[in-house]
Amino acid sequence: MTQPSTDPPVDVIEATELRLVEEPPPHLSAEHRAARDRVWDDLTSTNPALFDGRVVACTSLTQLHPHELLLGWCRTSYRAFALRRVPGATTLPSLFVDVLQPTDDGALLVARMSTATAHPGRWHLPGGSVEPPDAGRPLDAASLRHNAARELREELGLDTDPGDLTLWAVTRGDHGNNGIHFTAPPRPATVLTDRFAAVVSAAAAVGQVPELEQITLVHGPAGLKVLDGPHADYLEPLVDRYARILL
Repeated sequence: MTQPSTDPPVDVIEATELRLVEEPPPHLSAEHRAARDRVWDDLTSTNPALFDGRVVACTSLTQLHPHELLLGWCRTSYRAFALRRVPGATTLPSLFVDVLQPTDDGALLVARMSTATAHPGRWHLPGGSVEPPDAGRPLDAASLRHNAARELREELGLDTDPGDLTLWAVTRGDHGNNGIHFTAPPRPATVLTDRFAAVVSAAAAVGQVPELEQITLVHGPAGLKVLDGPHADYLEPLVDRYARILL
């Protein structure tokens, strides 16, 4: 059973409007670049599934109005997050999207990450890091919805129209990481479990490990307490908020 968290509290912002602006990444000294690369090499030697792909990091987050946020972002790669293990280095928060996927009876789907990910065994909502757009294309709320819909398709086998995803909250937690959380239309529980089983079977057929090793349905924070393993820091606050809204 999971242990009580000692992490600092997560900020939950009830944002309904989100503006994004691209900014340059912070300058990195040659010393810190070399230290970053050494840490990254150590991490990948332990977990060869890690890859240095393109990713978005946050440079700023400003609340313009009670429900409107301005988010600054820059282009980087996963290697940049190794700076968190380099004393004195300037670190960047990550930006990720995920989806609160409910069932017809109000439960929420939560998932445990597999050994093919950076956080094996951790429970979270289906989602992932945001990839930067191609040159000349914007990163905006619409593209974040497309990112989130793609994660649902890849991780759960669910085809969801990005336009059906609703911005529900923004969180700021561990390392200042920022999560953009959407809600999806309810689906029958049997559809969720059947589609996920098909994703797992398809991965096994080609000798791959899926990103998620297990899913389960919870009706509130009490359902999280019986899950074995660590939880993403935002998970309990969001599940609790969702359950309260349903009451």
